[in-house]
Amino acid sequence: MSKAPPSKEAAHILVVDDDDRLRELLRRFLADSGFRVTGARDAVAARTALAGIDFDLMVLDVMMPGESGIALARSLRDDAKRVPILMLTAMGEAEDRIKGLESGVDDYLAKPFEPRELTLRVNAILRRVNEAPRASPGGADAAIAFGRYRFDPAKGQLSAGERRIKLTEAEIALLKVLAERLGQALSREELAKLTGGSNNARTIDVQVTRLRRKIEPDPRFPQYLQTVRGRGYRLTGG
Repeated sequence: MSKAPPSKEAAHILVVDDDDRLRELLRRFLADSGFRVTGARDAVAARTALAGIDFDLMVLDVMMPGESGIALARSLRDDAKRVPILMLTAMGEAEDRIKGLESGVDDYLAKPFEPRELTLRVNAILRRVNEAPRASPGGADAAIAFGRYRFDPAKGQLSAGERRIKLTEAEIALLKVLAERLGQALSREELAKLTGGSNNARTIDVQVTRLRRKIEPDPRFPQYLQTVRGRGYRLTGG
């Protein structure tokens, strides 16, 4: 029995991989899982697709001819494009995973991988994005100020005066959890659980490092996003 085609409401995923066979396998598997899927064999083709379609998520390979996946992800974040990114890395290449997270990707998956794990990670990222809070007059979604910054968790926006600070979806999720518990120390394991997805302690460390670079006068001596020895991290008003 053939499976029904994805509905128009299904998430639209862009798969970027120069390996024709793997790209087709990914396209077919994700389509069978109910997603709409578009393929691109390199960064040039990916940019062309992104210019015409608002994708819900991108599955991006690290190693590609020409512009690498890491360079493409960093460029998209510099351009303030917020499409969530799941990066595919080679098994054991920890440096690629770290660079990927530092470039702004939301999660990574090491190859080879089980197709079901791919689906779980994709769904986790989409769930985190779709469950982002909506605007409300007050309460947990009210804007939170720390130092010269103002974070609006309902909109996922961080600003310093008139300047808007670019955040990835993963950074928004982390900052929201910390802001809702201002002054409270949370362990990396707690943060990983509360931010959803497949985050782990190492991922949280990388995201904290990225946030500090964006909000701290001197990231080496954090004033707002502090490390609490033996506890974890906390956000303070400075």
